[in-house]
Amino acid sequence: MDIKASDVKALRDKTGAGMMECKKALVEANGDAAEAEKILKEKGLAAVAKRADRATAEGRIFVRQLANKVVMIEVTCETDFVANNKDFVELGEKLLDLTIEKGYTKVEKEHADMLLVLATKIRENMAVRRVAVIDIPANSVASTYVHSDHKSGAVVVVTGSTADSVKQFAYDCCLHMAAFTPAYIKQADVPQSYIDEQTEIFKAQMDQDEKMASKPDNVKAGILKGKINKHLADICFEDQMFVKDDKKSVKAKLAEVGKEAGATLTFGQIVLFILGK
Repeated sequence: MDIKASDVKALRDKTGAGMMECKKALVEANGDAAEAEKILKEKGLAAVAKRADRATAEGRIFVRQLANKVVMIEVTCETDFVANNKDFVELGEKLLDLTIEKGYTKVEKEHADMLLVLATKIRENMAVRRVAVIDIPANSVASTYVHSDHKSGAVVVVTGSTADSVKQFAYDCCLHMAAFTPAYIKQADVPQSYIDEQTEIFKAQMDQDEKMASKPDNVKAGILKGKINKHLADICFEDQMFVKDDKKSVKAKLAEVGKEAGATLTFGQIVLFILGK
């Protein structure tokens, strides 16, 4: 069957498939463009299905701030090349649109369906890994940050004032989150099981230290408590030394900024996305 080059080009423009794939599909469909498009889609879906178990270690974090909320999405793919592809970036923005318009607060089937269109075209495994919607209460500020490689993103809400200094502090906290990637926000968030595990690790290390063996039990208990407190301060956001002032903890800086703004500040929602984690 004679297939016109213009028909092949039109099908390629519509589906993104290669010229030879489009021509073969048109031949198989006896020149019916709609049927050829269906054939290409089925082949693309089959290719995506075959890759479903392949790792999606690349991707991007997308974030958008509205009047009273922030939406952040993590979209993963197989290769860095695709993560930087114009169509992939545009799709991430459309996924934000969908989330906002439908009021979604978690990954829904519609996210996957939208992603499947591009995954079928590119034939690379992709996924919407997670969605976060952060509310911004009255008399609060929110700031967002996505690192230049788009592999980490943070949202920080500070309540109690909308002063410019508070907005700057919220943004600096986003930088802090992305730079230090704390495991917890405050010590009260740390599970007791984790503290118990770390305590056993530190005790074992101390037992292996010859200098420690001669110390009285109450001294060793004090040293152990100090080690735990230091470890918790290292992994909890509020107790870490602030990224813009390493002489003060984040919590101390929050109080300082609040005093300057004439307000009592507290942290609202804080979210950190790190690609693949």
